[in-house]
Amino acid sequence: MNILLVGLGNPGKSYQNNRHNSGFMFLEWLLTATDSQFKFDKYSDSEIAKVSLTAKDQNLITVLAKPQTFMNRSGRAVHKMMSSSNLEQPTLIVVHDDLDIRLGNFKIQKGVGPKVHNGLESIQSSLKTKDFWRVRIGIDNRDSDFEGSGEGYVLGNFEKEENKMLQEIFPQIKHKLLSIM
Repeated sequence: MNILLVGLGNPGKSYQNNRHNSGFMFLEWLLTATDSQFKFDKYSDSEIAKVSLTAKDQNLITVLAKPQTFMNRSGRAVHKMMSSSNLEQPTLIVVHDDLDIRLGNFKIQKGVGPKVHNGLESIQSSLKTKDFWRVRIGIDNRDSDFEGSGEGYVLGNFEKEENKMLQEIFPQIKHKLLSIM
């Protein structure tokens, strides 16, 4: 089985620690255990790294991808990777933030996502399907008296303690993900 693991986020240092960049953060964490590193691929307008992950005693050829098209246009990059991939029929897994799930929690589901997520909507529109895996990383840590917008919240940076909570669930996500592959 071959995997295309796409993390969603926005490119650039100013977005690096944003809640909306949880997908990028997971892929960067995953890559730290390997000798590989991200390299920019101009065709797909994405940072790409190739790694081998082991699941159920088989090696999975896995392409990690961080689209550099900004969240709302992620679909164009994913479509290019899916249609021209040298992997034969890769399994698509999209890793993204989810404001419908509390920080410190996650869900891995196929064809099911948050009520509103512009990155996922872009991918679904470009691929003309909802039939792909999603790793939904919870980012909601708002107080009950929070009065700001959801958009403003997701574009805000993680606090130090929130970032620690996020890093603590990454190994759990990897374990769960490899158990279903």
